[in-house]
Amino acid sequence: MRKLTLLLIASCLIVACSSSKNKENKEANPVDYAKTITANELKDMLYTYASDDYEGRKTGEPGQKKAIEFIKEHYIANKIPSPIAEGDYFQEIPESFFNGHANAASENVLAYIKGSEKPDEIIVISAHLDHIGVNTNGEINNGADDDGSGTVAVLEIAEAFKTAADNGHGPKRSILFLHVTGEEIGLYGSKYYTDVDPIFPLENTVADLNIDMIGRVDSKHENNPNYLYLIGSDKLSKELHDLSEAVNKQYINMTFDYTYNAINDPNRFYYRSDHYNFAKNNIPVIFYFNGTHADYHKPTDTPDKIEYELLETRTRLIFYTAWELANREERIKLD
Repeated sequence: MRKLTLLLIASCLIVACSSSKNKENKEANPVDYAKTITANELKDMLYTYASDDYEGRKTGEPGQKKAIEFIKEHYIANKIPSPIAEGDYFQEIPESFFNGHANAASENVLAYIKGSEKPDEIIVISAHLDHIGVNTNGEINNGADDDGSGTVAVLEIAEAFKTAADNGHGPKRSILFLHVTGEEIGLYGSKYYTDVDPIFPLENTVADLNIDMIGRVDSKHENNPNYLYLIGSDKLSKELHDLSEAVNKQYINMTFDYTYNAINDPNRFYYRSDHYNFAKNNIPVIFYFNGTHADYHKPTDTPDKIEYELLETRTRLIFYTAWELANREERIKLD
């Protein structure tokens, strides 16, 4: 009887070990983690981030300092570390760097998840944390879409990747979550990162996915809100463009509008957001954008006007694209 009991115990242990091993070896399904990106969480964060308390988040001013603390606390709460030093999430930028466009020093905010297999290769997901402050009439420009929407999207994407990592499905490549300051006054935060103090070598940076205004619908797409403008995806790497298209078809199937990607685009949006400082260094980029609207750079760009279900869908799309970039066998190549 004792022998039979021991055999049963041994058998159970083998089955348990086998089950545990199978669980570990089971390929991760990004859909499981994309589901953690929700309209409700995006909304909760944005109603704080684009509130009057943040005074329009003008570079170097008190409201912008509140903004960086908000971002930092999110990463601390989710146990996502900084690549700078333990507990130090701020990349300090001196006032002199802003060439008179800011009245004080300012900060980029950085967090990252280290890659499990190719930690030296970096995927950057970026958004600018600043806005234009208070107008001459004393009205606060809350910047809910520009770029509160991108900021909270990056935070939710980071949380999704952290959940995956905690479940043993961390990305093969490292992912840098980069919140840059000074965009509205001349792309200064991203320029400081790329030109002065790249925390990770630029030659090891695989791509930058830049998110700047993804919470609204422009007049062109009022009858088809399931869209997104993509800019720059084919400028440096056709492989990135093809990957982006394939990911969209597999998971979301929204309409990609490449109007502003045209070489002769009079708006020159390719040169007007933070991805450009990566692109000029031969790093492939995608700029995600919903187009301008009547509230652009006005006090009326408020969180109640954001399409939160659409923001959820667009954020999940960017997460899927980052997931593919981080986990494919070979890094995407420059043309």
